[in-house]
Amino acid sequence: MVSPNEEFDEQTRLELEAAAFRRLINHLDERKDVQNIDLMNLAGFCRNCLSKWYRAEAEERGHELDYESAREIVYGMPYADWKSKYQTDVSAEKLEVFETNKD
Repeated sequence: MVSPNEEFDEQTRLELEAAAFRRLINHLDERKDVQNIDLMNLAGFCRNCLSKWYRAEAEERGHELDYESAREIVYGMPYADWKSKYQTDVSAEKLEVFETNKD
């Protein structure tokens, strides 16, 4: 068993990180009831942030990936489809929390 002080070899670390990312994406897909504003208010990131990070990492490695394609990877469908099927109206209270925390 690897202790917290031991490091995995680079390939194992990459595989574990990729698997954890896939689990996060699957978890978010299973929790469509959790809106992006909820994620932003509680954790300071959302599905759109993950899409931007994914795109940035692809581009850093020399791969072209537009934002909408990155969103489709994270959302599991085109963003416009996800938005029309699952996005709900934002309450004034949630919007107020977002505005307070965004700075």
